[in-house]
Amino acid sequence: MVDERIKYRHLQCFLAVAQHGSLQKAADVLAITQPAVSKTLKELESLLAVRLFERGRRGAVPTREGEAFLRHAGASVSALREAVASVAQTRRQGNAVVAIGVLPTVAPWLMPQLLLRQDAEATEDAHTSLRIHTGANPELLARLRQRELDLVIGRFAEPAHMLGLSFEHLYADPLVLAVRPGHPLLAQAALKAGVLAGLQAFTVILPTQGTAIRHTADGFFLTRGLALRARTIETLSVSIARGYALQSDAVWVSPLGAVRTELDSGALQQLPVSMAGTEELVGLTLRADMAPTTAQQALIANIRLLAAERRGQAAPLA
Repeated sequence: MVDERIKYRHLQCFLAVAQHGSLQKAADVLAITQPAVSKTLKELESLLAVRLFERGRRGAVPTREGEAFLRHAGASVSALREAVASVAQTRRQGNAVVAIGVLPTVAPWLMPQLLLRQDAEATEDAHTSLRIHTGANPELLARLRQRELDLVIGRFAEPAHMLGLSFEHLYADPLVLAVRPGHPLLAQAALKAGVLAGLQAFTVILPTQGTAIRHTADGFFLTRGLALRARTIETLSVSIARGYALQSDAVWVSPLGAVRTELDSGALQQLPVSMAGTEELVGLTLRADMAPTTAQQALIANIRLLAAERRGQAAPLA
């Protein structure tokens, strides 16, 4: 009986007060009067037989019962909004929309293949549109928690950052050292000279500080006793790194997936240096409470197929 009597307006009002900490601010956001907010809250508290907020100088502060209700009320409203949005998307010519977050170093090989698979499965009556967002792993995971993204293809984060999320390992991607054809270090390699020692004479393109792949790259150089030049280029932009490496003597420290196309075509070449131990786990991250829609399930299935194909490919060229 209690569940049947709780209306959407009760939840909406409760969440607005919890978010803004003030009945008046909640009223302004909801475009209703402050007495109306107060009345709606009293109705909800009466239905639940508990006090949800303590009102005082600090504004409206959730009680212990209010905190407990907040955890589930927010998820319920978000789920309802997603359900309404999915119905609207389906009604519009059967077009579903999935928001996907992907690391910029993973996107170059994965996304074109994924889009081609999606194209092959699309019909005139039903197809899935993708909203593709790239960014650093912490940013993508934050947007996933806030329900701005439906899924993320990235790296496993610290356990504290994975609360409420599930991670499925897809494949391991090693780092490579990529240079332009004719690079002086390739000549050194042909003469069996120390390639890594010679690396110190060149600008190195690295992932940005604070990222998992930068930590791996730093560890690689540290364990080999290498101190890089003071001038380095730090970027997560694959297009910037690629363009600079193609036109200069810079050495690009890149995940294999981000540079594989250039290596296969010969546009760039991989220095013959063992990169064992630099493999990073790439996986699929979802919200733990997520119930995938049909469109999301199909997309996830294609991601898993592409990852399986990648696992079956040859390891790094060096």
